Amino acid sequence: AYEIYQCDWSSDVCSSDLGDVSSYAAMQGMVADIEARVGAVDILVNNAGITRDSTFRKMDPATWDAVLDSNLKSIYNVTHQVIGGMTDRGWGRVVSMSSVNGIRGQFGQTNYSAAKAGILGFSKALAQEVVRKGVTVNCVSPGYVETDMVRAIRPDVLQKIVDGIPIGRLAKPDEIAALIGFLSSEDAAYITGTNISINGGMHMY
Repeated sequence: AYEIYQCDWSSDVCSSDLGDVSSYAAMQGMVADIEARVGAVDILVNNAGITRDSTFRKMDPATWDAVLDSNLKSIYNVTHQVIGGMTDRGWGRVVSMSSVNGIRGQFGQTNYSAAKAGILGFSKALAQEVVRKGVTVNCVSPGYVETDMVRAIRPDVLQKIVDGIPIGRLAKPDEIAALIGFLSSEDAAYITGTNISINGGMHMY
């Protein structure tokens, strides 16, 4: 399904209209197509995200809306399509990607930090609604990861970020994926409504 609906989030251009996570109707179509091709969705990882950084005083409504639509509204748009089927079948895993900046905030990212903090509240509330149905709902909050979005940061700024990470480097995508894989497994059946930070010691609590 990822290959079918892969999006270039750096330019906000999707290879298919069905891949627009900010559109509820598009997500209805996407999930219907996935179910027709491969069957029911038992594991959902909400991982779409963009940044549009600006100080709040200079942030226009379009900049605010773009980040909230892609990073938070999308969580509703996609999860709403599959949660009923998961509860009906008595098994499911929802893992949503928050961020260290959704916990501690970040200068110039009121939109991004608000969206990522919203994912935490969404997940804790939904977990309570489906906990008796065999469905777990959790969050993962990475720090800075070796992704195209992070590599696009100006080199001198990126070096300052790395210098501020106690472990001394960016996270590897495989390290984040391993945690998501565990939360999506039967071994994690007793973990729900929680957030797991994986940030190299940037924010300890």
